[in-house]
Amino acid sequence: MSKDNFEFLDALSQIARDKGISIDVLLEALANALVAAYKRRPGSAEEAVVTIDPDSGEIKVYAQELDEDGNVIREWDDTPYDFGRIAAQTAKQVILQRIREAERDLKYEEYAGREGDIVTGIVQQSDNRYTLLDLGKVEALLPQAEHVPTEHYEHGARLKAYIVEVRKTTKGPQIVVSRTHPGLVKRLFELEVPEISSGVVEIKALAREPGHRTKIAVYSNDPNVDPVGACVGARGGRVRMVTNELRGEKVDIVPYSDDPVEFVQRALQPARVKEVRLDETSGVATVVVSDHQLSLAIGKEGQNARLAARLTGWRIDIKSESQLLAESKGYGDEEWAEGEWVENEAGEMVWQSAEGGEAVSATEWFEHEGYDEEQEQEGDLTASDYSSSSEESHAVERTDEIGSLDDDERLFDEEAQA
Repeated sequence: MSKDNFEFLDALSQIARDKGISIDVLLEALANALVAAYKRRPGSAEEAVVTIDPDSGEIKVYAQELDEDGNVIREWDDTPYDFGRIAAQTAKQVILQRIREAERDLKYEEYAGREGDIVTGIVQQSDNRYTLLDLGKVEALLPQAEHVPTEHYEHGARLKAYIVEVRKTTKGPQIVVSRTHPGLVKRLFELEVPEISSGVVEIKALAREPGHRTKIAVYSNDPNVDPVGACVGARGGRVRMVTNELRGEKVDIVPYSDDPVEFVQRALQPARVKEVRLDETSGVATVVVSDHQLSLAIGKEGQNARLAARLTGWRIDIKSESQLLAESKGYGDEEWAEGEWVENEAGEMVWQSAEGGEAVSATEWFEHEGYDEEQEQEGDLTASDYSSSSEESHAVERTDEIGSLDDDERLFDEEAQA
């Protein structure tokens, strides 16, 4: 082995060790580049291979003659006399290029297959299109669509995000992350609750409105372990860690049940449900609650009802006891034209038929249906009572006008955590 060849191999070996790349990979890349360099020389053969002895560092060029099927029928040594100089010039460029490619491949392999995992990064750049998170060796892309509307990401802040996709590009791996994905909440609980990571407690269902509220249904495979208590933790410590990472997003933890009636009741917590009627044909669960629990069951802007519907898979229609009573006595056995209660210019609630025509006031409605003062004295709803409660009868569809008992919600949260 010549001194030059020894130094050449030693340099390659050092680079391979520093960059974590196999020496064979570097030698193969160099050989392919030298083939291209050889073919650019005048009088070179159309087909050739370059060999590099890994022990001596000796470089040889073998020209080849192929038949119609691509088989080698003749081969001879056609190494140019000055090929060592060409090899030295080519080696630096090839090695640097191959190192960059190898580093990109290593980064990609590190994150490939990690979709659904959580990473922690530092906010580097944020604009109206995306936010860049520095993960150490690579950067992750947090698109605007994956931002939580209520969150603001300050430069230098540490942030946990959920890996949605890992793409392989010519510039290296592109890691797309999310702060809105429901899986983020699930992974955070796995980090904070050992019973979940060990499989003793399972998260059976999860529904989320990012930045506002999340409901999760948990189940224990061990009768001695309370799934809700395990997730809440001592003095609410575990769930508090999750809500802090979610920047104040509320989390409702309910026990899962195979019984759909019981599951729907639990999913509507903190409201207390009196009755659940299931229609498996239409997939609708009619829920009956006390009058004072109606707003709490529906939630602010219908949020509690929406999340419960997503959690259980049932379309939920919430009715108060008064509404149910009015329906049963007023029109339970009759068919009615489609329409809705609307507020006229005078501020009165009137019934507007979907087919058009003149609107009917609540008083006229009840008079038409046989309403009289005797019914009112017996404790039935008044016309004004009905007009106000009818608008709430469409529990999920008409929720924007219904408020929330925020104080009751906070009281229940504190009681649950205690």
